[in-house]
Amino acid sequence: MRVLLIGANGYLGRFVADRLLADPAVQLTALGRGDDADVRFDLASGSPGALTRFLDAVHPGVVINCAGATRGGARELTRHNTVAVATVCEALRRSGCGARLVQIGCGAEYGPSQPGSSTAEDAVPRPGGPYGVSKLAATELVLGSGLDAVVLRVFSPAGPGTPAGSPLGRLAEALRRAMQSGDGELKLGGLGVQRDFIDVRDVARAVHAASLSAAQGVINIGSGRAVRLRDAAAVLARVAGYGGTLHELDGPPGPMRPVIGHPRTEADLGAPVAYPYPDGCGSWQQADVRTARDRLGWRPRINLEESLADIWMEAACRI
Repeated sequence: MRVLLIGANGYLGRFVADRLLADPAVQLTALGRGDDADVRFDLASGSPGALTRFLDAVHPGVVINCAGATRGGARELTRHNTVAVATVCEALRRSGCGARLVQIGCGAEYGPSQPGSSTAEDAVPRPGGPYGVSKLAATELVLGSGLDAVVLRVFSPAGPGTPAGSPLGRLAEALRRAMQSGDGELKLGGLGVQRDFIDVRDVARAVHAASLSAAQGVINIGSGRAVRLRDAAAVLARVAGYGGTLHELDGPPGPMRPVIGHPRTEADLGAPVAYPYPDGCGSWQQADVRTARDRLGWRPRINLEESLADIWMEAACRI
């Protein structure tokens, strides 16, 4: 099976590439903006015609799109998350390869949900920020393309390779600094949100399964269990062997800067504590993952403690 993987050097793409390379039946070609890609191509600025010519030459059976941006302004997010997907869809429509498209979406497309609820694929998406809007627009482009396509809505990925600027990455970095300096108290803020964390290696397994399946439409990829960020912080402290006290800063969520692991100064007193998740999903998100089980034969295998231990191992190497 010839697979074209777009975004192989990204956070998710690296693990998807590893998973596919472990399958002897897969012949993998990586397309991306970096020098180490098999083919250099910028989806945000390249033309559908140029990509069509490449598709006709390689003739993949599956195209997996892991590329995209999680940060930046609305214009940048739209270019990399929406315009890029429009280019892929148009190129596939023009090409004679007939490839199946596996598009990586995100849980932020749904927006805020009712605490205690599980969000299923038939929920009406109401993204609460530009990132979720740009990803939802991409999903709509894929679903309306007429292609053989599936969109995997990945909730909150965790595990090795977690970006240092992400909430879990910032927690690990705060612990590292506290242990390095011998601080017996670590002040943390914005830990009230609850998210559905899913290990990045389980995400890669889901992408592999989706590429082999005939499933179409939207499929949620998550653990099916919301975890409060303060509980994740406690587990992270335990696996790190931190013997100090985690002190949660008080204050309602607000528009101020994230304060995970940030020392509070006199100027901060009385200031609102920001949500550390700028995903527009409010205080709660939990995936209903029954569709992934039924249509992909997929279940998560790696628990959050293992994911957090791997995050800590990478942070500890920076000591």
